[in-house]
Order: sequence, then structure tokens, then C-alpha cells
Amino acid sequence: MTDRIAVAKTYKLYLGGAFPRSESGRTYEVTDARGKFLANAAQASRKDVRDAVAAARKAFPGWSGATAYNRGQVLYRVAEMLQGRREQFVAEVAASEGLPAKRAQSTVDTAIDRWVWYAGWTDKIATVLGSTNPVAGPYFCFTVPEPTGVVGVLAPQQSALLGLVSVLAPVLAGGNTAVVLASQDRPLPAVTLSEVLATSDLPGGVANILTGRTGELAPWLATHADVNALDLCGSPESQRADLERGAANTVKRVLPAPAGEPEWTNPPDIRRLRGYLEAKTVWHPMGT
Repeated sequence: MTDRIAVAKTYKLYLGGAFPRSESGRTYEVTDARGKFLANAAQASRKDVRDAVAAARKAFPGWSGATAYNRGQVLYRVAEMLQGRREQFVAEVAASEGLPAKRAQSTVDTAIDRWVWYAGWTDKIATVLGSTNPVAGPYFCFTVPEPTGVVGVLAPQQSALLGLVSVLAPVLAGGNTAVVLASQDRPLPAVTLSEVLATSDLPGGVANILTGRTGELAPWLATHADVNALDLCGSPESQRADLERGAANTVKRVLPAPAGEPEWTNPPDIRRLRGYLEAKTVWHPMGT
């Protein structure tokens, strides 16, 4: 008898709560840290970026209009499901990043804890980042944080899960919706995360995850007029100036890419939450 040939898995995109194939029909091979074939991933196109932005925009009113408590509960549920698929994430992180088993386990545990940390912020954002302002006159003046809108996220290229969670969770916790370009060479943890999101309580379209060539897709995301903010964390260094100029043409908030790969195991930073929030100040006359 001959050895059985394994059936190679071909993953799809995650758009609007569904798993469509790329509009272009293209795929590319995903390998582990040693170059061994793992699976085929969908190679998204410009049309897929537009569809993802449209899905995120459609989902924004419902997600941003939900109570902070409700958003927190939904994100906690995602963390529960991450925990339930822990072993799969450990295997994929170990293969993608070439980590030993114990370090991969630690990375996955940190990613789950980080998701919980941001979930816990949903009903505290207004208290910490809002304010009541002293004014000279018979007015109440207060400032409240509001979500920016649709956020384009270029996920870190090296940290396929922990880095992804560190940039996606604060976007969702603040009431924004997201279009994520996953790590180009290490997309499998992002694909598995999309399966978790699809089977959780997160409404379709709140998070959309694309796989493919970051250098090809990033300019379309940066120049899209219906994207309100852009995280350049995982952008190719040679493109960053052009992406910032493209974002400026449509007056986006831009979170610049860090110098070098961040140490994602460091404690999370509330500044990522603040980066995707607008400050709305209201004046109200007293006695009316």
C-alpha cells in the first residue's frame, strides 16, 4: 500500500461574519518556521478590502451603540473561546514562530490574558478618559470619549497571535470596528482567531480579517475614504511614509509603526485605547 496523501487545507477570508473565498481566487502557501508546508491561505485583493470596509461600516452603528457592559461581555466570551482552543493556538504559534512548546504556551496564555484585560476596560473608558470641566459661567461642561469609526489594522508580522490580539482588542473595546491585514507569512493564528470570532457573540462585520500580501493591500486600506483610522504596526518599512501620506489625504488618525518589533510580552498600554477614541465636549446650560 502507498502512503496516504494528506488533503491540504485552504483557508478563507473572514468578512462580515462569513468566510468567503478571495474575489481574485488567488491563494498562497503558508509554511512553518522551517519551511514545511502547512496550508494554503486566501490572497485577498483590492475588492476584498473594499468589501471588508463596507462590512465594518455597516456593523459600526450597532457595535458603537451597544452599552459598554454589553461590549465587555461579548469580548469576555471571545476570551473564553480562546481558552477553549488553547491547544490549537499553541500548536499554530509554535509552528509559525518556531517556538518551543513551553514558550508557545506562555505566548498563548498572555494573549488570552490580554484579551481579558482589554475586555475589562470597556465600561471604564468613559470614567478614566472622560472629564467634567470647570468653566466660568452657568454651564455644565463635560468631555466624553467616543469611538472613531472603522479602523484599519496592519497586524504585526512576527508575533502572529499575541501581537495581533494586542492591536485588535483595544480597537474593539473602544467601540470601533476593524479591518485587519493578518501577518503575511504567519496567518494561521489569525485565521483560527477569526473562527473564534465567528462562533462567539461578536456581531458579524465588527472584526474582518484578511490574509494576503501586506504590501499589496495596505495602500488600498490607507487611501480608503471610509476608513477613519489606521494602525501601521505591521507595515513594510519601505511603505510607511507613502501610507502616512495616503492616510493624510483622507484625514485619518494614524498610529505610527514602532521602531523595530515591539516586545509584546510587556504590559498592555491604555494609550492604544485612547488612540482610537474621539473626545466630544458638551456644554449645557444650568437650570434647563
